[in-house]
Amino acid sequence: MLIEFLITGGWRLVTVALGLVVVTVVIHAIGFSMLLKVMIWSHALNPSNPWRVARLLIGLACWLILIHLLEISVWGLFYFWQGCLPDRESAFYFSGVTYTTVGYGDLVLPKPWRPLAPLEALTGILMCGLSTGLFFAVVSHWIGNRMQKITALEHHSTAPVKK
Repeated sequence: MLIEFLITGGWRLVTVALGLVVVTVVIHAIGFSMLLKVMIWSHALNPSNPWRVARLLIGLACWLILIHLLEISVWGLFYFWQGCLPDRESAFYFSGVTYTTVGYGDLVLPKPWRPLAPLEALTGILMCGLSTGLFFAVVSHWIGNRMQKITALEHHSTAPVKK
């Protein structure tokens, strides 16, 4: 079955699919790198008050969403360019519901391109997982820092006073 698929032109689809996955991962890596540089530069990994934490979480969420929207756009542009869907809006909508694995099913790709849909969904799951991991790591770092400060303050306040 696989050999027949490749002989009948499937190699083109595999090449396109790999290219789209590579572009998606590169966008994610660049977006992550930029985000981390800004967080380090702005000392965002050591927020001092709840309002700063809230602002940082909002900023982090917005930046990650922008990265995902850019990745969805790459797939959508490809679908539109190849004439897989009738217009840009449909192509971006299909890409968004596929990437996020919502998958309403109200639009489908033409038969030769259908294998791309599950691959986009898998790529989206991986990229969303990376973003979730980063979000979790940042929040865990903040909680760890806060706990260290609380522990240090408690230790300092219970330490015997030297005369």
